Amino acid sequence: MRLRQKAGAEPRVPAQPAREAADREQWTSQVLRDDDALDLVTEDWDDLYRRCATATAFQAAPWLASWWRQYGRPGALVLVLVRRDGRLVGAAALRRRGPFGGLTNLGAGLVDFTDVLLDDACADRAAAELAAALPLRLPWHSLELREVHPEASVQRVWAHWRGRRHRFADSLCQYLPAVPMEELLKRLPGKTAQRSRVKLRRIAQAGILVHSATPEEVPATVGELLRLHFLQWQDRGVTPEHRSERFARHLTESTTALVATRRAAIHRFELDGEVVAVNLVLLCNPFGGLYLYGAHPELRERLDIAGLLFGAALDEVRAAEIPQLSLLRGQEPYKQRWRPDALPNQRLVLGPGRLAPWAAARALRVRARIAAVHLLRTRLPKLKEALARRLPG
Repeated sequence: MRLRQKAGAEPRVPAQPAREAADREQWTSQVLRDDDALDLVTEDWDDLYRRCATATAFQAAPWLASWWRQYGRPGALVLVLVRRDGRLVGAAALRRRGPFGGLTNLGAGLVDFTDVLLDDACADRAAAELAAALPLRLPWHSLELREVHPEASVQRVWAHWRGRRHRFADSLCQYLPAVPMEELLKRLPGKTAQRSRVKLRRIAQAGILVHSATPEEVPATVGELLRLHFLQWQDRGVTPEHRSERFARHLTESTTALVATRRAAIHRFELDGEVVAVNLVLLCNPFGGLYLYGAHPELRERLDIAGLLFGAALDEVRAAEIPQLSLLRGQEPYKQRWRPDALPNQRLVLGPGRLAPWAAARALRVRARIAAVHLLRTRLPKLKEALARRLPG
């Protein structure tokens, strides 16, 4: 049987496939080198920060701009930006480390995590565009990134890089789940957990007042933090940079802006009307981090400092609904007591083309340093201890 078509009806034509949205999008990239470039893109940068799930406080515009004002070398700033239809979807803040085109991350030894920003909605394409936009063209160009988390956004850029690549282990970071303190104590052996409960009860009974500073109170609170930090380390050697005026200015400026936008909290602990400890906690999407603290030496004789600071930081992180508390870099004994999960950061080195002699040379230097540190740690522990006593901590 043949079906007759209704008079006047048009024959059906299969619908044409809709054009891919990506075909209609306009992707652009640019490299900014002016010293005020961070200030010029602050609004767009912070907007992208909120759309990047891996972003830490070290990638926030206030932190980067503050660090650059205090530590940056004029003419060395390099911002790599990627836009989709005019909206910023990828960004990397870099600096030239010398005259030959070597690039590295901002922050130097003050950052615990280095990363780029990628819009979660188009992260893979943005990473590919960012990799293509990196100013690594000549044989003597290279890019070295320190302290990269294994799940950082820049790992996507690494995956799209078509030139020479090297990956090394970097500093060890440690993490705890952001759970109630009683649940955290279950990670500890029975006797250790019981001793910790006793110490926590003493803290609760001591009558310490914990105050979270407002943005207006941050400058004075940072001053107290540094004063107490110097006191606690006076017999063991404080990190020299922590005594510098530029570090104080950077910490004050960046922390004020981060507290104002709920990306950090700074706690002041008061006992009998006196400030006895101050703790700076960074608040990021993936984790909250204990960045810096200061405690009066006499307080250590009365109370468990680690329990006091961890308790306040844990409360802050849980209130922000952040899943993890990071102990950041370092393997100090007070951190080990909590049986944290360890995860090493990574060190990435990129170079153009297959040869990339400068990147290869950089990688060789990194390997040599890693081997020397391993030798010092395993074969010459006494020399390491002697150097530790002579060098500031």
